[in-house]
Amino acid sequence: MKVSIIVPVFNELPTVREILSRIEGVVLNKEIIVVDDGSTDGTQEVLREMDSGSECPSARIFFMEKNRGKGSAIREGIRHASGDIVLIQDADLEYDPAQYPVLLQPIIDGHADVVYGSRFLSGPHRVLLFWHYMGNQFLTLFSNMLTNLNLTDMETGYKVFRREVLSGLLLEENRFGFEPEITAKVAKLKCRIYEVPITYHGRDYSQGKKITWRDGIAALAVIVKYNLFWSPARQAKSVYREVPFR
Repeated sequence: MKVSIIVPVFNELPTVREILSRIEGVVLNKEIIVVDDGSTDGTQEVLREMDSGSECPSARIFFMEKNRGKGSAIREGIRHASGDIVLIQDADLEYDPAQYPVLLQPIIDGHADVVYGSRFLSGPHRVLLFWHYMGNQFLTLFSNMLTNLNLTDMETGYKVFRREVLSGLLLEENRFGFEPEITAKVAKLKCRIYEVPITYHGRDYSQGKKITWRDGIAALAVIVKYNLFWSPARQAKSVYREVPFR
């Protein structure tokens, strides 16, 4: 199977070269789709330099004119994906590409349509930011109450999908609301969802972490919106059918 690895990037100058090098180093039938979401810190210059050289031959790099948010960058990446499996990879170093085999195995074995890499199962993780952890737990609990799933980490940045799952979805959220939106929608589609433990090297705000309490408040509204007011029947036509996988 071919894996499309989508890397949304916004102002990740200290880490973007390293993360793309790590992804390139994973032995896998893959394509790397990098979407720069209007970076202003020099990230774009690094990506243009990499795009013109041979540092990351598996990568195709796209630039958005202005910052629209993680969800918007992921949508753009999906439009260019051609793989049988789509994997989301953040551009910081919190998530380790060496774990791809663990993330992909449930889909390769035919057991799963969607895989979430959980930071809160048995994988080692950095001890950091109590209230951020509590916010994650609360959002996961609230999401589980409405989806009737028993996820341990709804907000994880490691999400993997069979291509067919995403090709049938219209995704709407532009920012970090992508996480609860996609969770609600795959739950309503009765997708087979697996969780696997991952290691997690969290960073704090001085190191560039971007999600804030405001995104947590917005996530509550997103959870309600797509669990109570969205259904596959109301989605008459998917944008991914209008702009199909290549």
